[in-house]
Amino acid sequence: MNRRFACAVFSVLAFLPAVSWAQSYPSRPIRLIVPFPPAGGADNLARIVLPKVAELLGQSIVIDNKPGAGGNLGSEQVARAAPDGYTLLYGTNGTHGINHALYTRTGFELRDFVALGRMSYIPAVLVVSPALPVNNIQQLVAYLKANPNKVSFASAGNGTTSHMAGESFRRMADVDIQHIPYKGGGPALTGLLSGDVQIMIDLTANLMPQVRAGKLRALAVTSKQRVPSLPDLPTLDESGLKGFDLVASDGIYAPIGTPVMVVEKFNAALNRALADPEVMERLRARGAEPIAGTPQEHAAHITREFPMWAKLVRDSGAKVD
Repeated sequence: MNRRFACAVFSVLAFLPAVSWAQSYPSRPIRLIVPFPPAGGADNLARIVLPKVAELLGQSIVIDNKPGAGGNLGSEQVARAAPDGYTLLYGTNGTHGINHALYTRTGFELRDFVALGRMSYIPAVLVVSPALPVNNIQQLVAYLKANPNKVSFASAGNGTTSHMAGESFRRMADVDIQHIPYKGGGPALTGLLSGDVQIMIDLTANLMPQVRAGKLRALAVTSKQRVPSLPDLPTLDESGLKGFDLVASDGIYAPIGTPVMVVEKFNAALNRALADPEVMERLRARGAEPIAGTPQEHAAHITREFPMWAKLVRDSGAKVD
């Protein structure tokens, strides 16, 4: 047999099992690593969407919380996993944006992953303590200018989305306010409710329950457009801070090298899950807006947003706690 022909036949035969394997995906449970603590905002959103994805794929998806280093530990674990579609990552603008400017070493690079699809975008909301005598952004800015460095804002920690949002507000409003970093969103909210701090900008899912309970006052959302689930709440942009547009986002990732057939099959199931009325309703109840799309659109979004988050970290001077 001609050697070149034999090599070609061997290559095709070697490829066939891989094609067959990818076509039968998934044939066993999928492990999704959420690199954040259980019962947090990220974990809750993952547990809304992924069970429906599992149902559509006909295979269970086991959610495994691996918190640490702002999401870096769990993300690195997935980056080093076999690229077979059975170990996936729930990632955010933190793991795929902020952390790479904040940490000297994350243990992984963006190129270590293939994007499977975006899941949702999550606007933040600026809230104040009811003790603060303001009812809108214009009044808040005027009060802060009249009382420089006498008011503080809480964040979930240096370099977190809530910190970046607070720093963006401080710069765009040109006000002097103190940043008080806490060890997580829960302690920050406790500090706000107790009156130790007066302002916080955090995800709607985390703060709106306290607003609805009358314990905090919501003044504006951080997205460029109003949030469908909060239609009466103005944006910071329309409240005078022109161009303010800051939202968190999440999505699903696999190790680089994962077969295209697997990527496309998972993406199709994810998009169908996000279009499910019950899933949409539950996401919106937590302040998140479902956003389906292709893997290519997901990858383009990460590439486009990365420089913005890096600049916010640099401008804020944030350091790892």
